[in-house]
Amino acid sequence: MRISLQFYAKELSLPIHYNHILQAFIYHNLDEALAHFYHEEGFRYLKRRFKLFTFSRLLAKERLFEPKTHTIIFKGKVCLKIGAVDSRLLESLAIHLVKKGHFRLGDNICELEAVEVEMPICPKGSVLVRALSPITTYSTLKTPEGKKKTYYYTPFEKEFSEKLFENLKRKARAYLGAEAKLPELNGAYIRPVRVSKRNEAIVNFKGFWIKGWTGLYEVNLPRPYFELAYDAGLGAKNSQGFGMIEVVRKTM
Repeated sequence: MRISLQFYAKELSLPIHYNHILQAFIYHNLDEALAHFYHEEGFRYLKRRFKLFTFSRLLAKERLFEPKTHTIIFKGKVCLKIGAVDSRLLESLAIHLVKKGHFRLGDNICELEAVEVEMPICPKGSVLVRALSPITTYSTLKTPEGKKKTYYYTPFEKEFSEKLFENLKRKARAYLGAEAKLPELNGAYIRPVRVSKRNEAIVNFKGFWIKGWTGLYEVNLPRPYFELAYDAGLGAKNSQGFGMIEVVRKTM
């Protein structure tokens, strides 16, 4: 399930790296028990925990970067898209926001204009998707000195799609159960179509630097995996604002 929040701020000023503000906004506008579950528990598979929700960057026609103050200013109408496999999260968020009619992002007060529920997407075959927030996937390696190093893959390395598939499998097990019958990923693919160096995004989240990629991709996944990717995000760190996609068109 996915919703789109349409809101207005005369002049919305945020730090350039604002993902943590959006994540906090979501948690602060959920029922207390639900917020606790997502913040502290999530969906478990083996030693991993998945939140299974994601969100886009802020979308606006007019925005201005202020390099001196390291801020970004959004003017007029702004849109935030949020997806989750569990509809309770989105229902709770929508109810809280509609009741109040306004909310805070950082030091800014925003007026809610509309909450729109997106129609589900169930493609057959491959589709062209756009990354609404950077897709990230990585491995933790050891240097010759024995120190840990995070290596972020680019969409042009075969490990990029391989890691995305592995991540989707773990998410499916976490959400549907370890014994759930899932289709094979034979013939599945995630290919960069229009991705260049300018689509590389380096984001600071609470002091940690994360590298991801926006752009256009051709995606062919079995239905359960596509629905999971569409609602919960592709790749890692989805609940930190990474991996949200939207379908641009069918390719077959």
